[in-house]
Amino acid sequence: MIFTMVSHGPAEHLERELAVLLRRARGISGQLARELHPDLEPGAYGLMLRVALEGGARATDLAAYLGIGKPTISRQLATLERLGLVERSRDAEDARAQVVTLTAAGAAQVEEVRAARRAHVHAMLSGWTDDDVELLAGLLGRFNRVSEQGGAEDDDTSRAG
Repeated sequence: MIFTMVSHGPAEHLERELAVLLRRARGISGQLARELHPDLEPGAYGLMLRVALEGGARATDLAAYLGIGKPTISRQLATLERLGLVERSRDAEDARAQVVTLTAAGAAQVEEVRAARRAHVHAMLSGWTDDDVELLAGLLGRFNRVSEQGGAEDDDTSRAG
């Protein structure tokens, strides 16, 4: 199947909506981090969530995934460790490296914030049909995959609809 380029108008509309979404997401990230602890930077919730989802990760892998530098990840991890939310241990595969995991307190706080976030999303979407929610989730997933790849799709198997 041959794809045509998206026209200027829809692309501008999407760009505006993404700008609003990203602005709100940054605000929510700060709020979620403050709910974990008032001393945390806005990115700390995303960092802890990634550690929770991975079950533990190296700092360099976390930095690469989150798109931040070593000094930033080191500072954030030091704060999280000082607050008793994460701990570091030797990597079983590479004794020179350390693996970051959530402490029991960190895991409990992440789950508490995740539950509140899920409830908020459910409330926001209460007037939506399941089909509309699935459509949005599918399109956002597709957009995220293209963003990760750094370019356009070359295959129609991921097309929603």
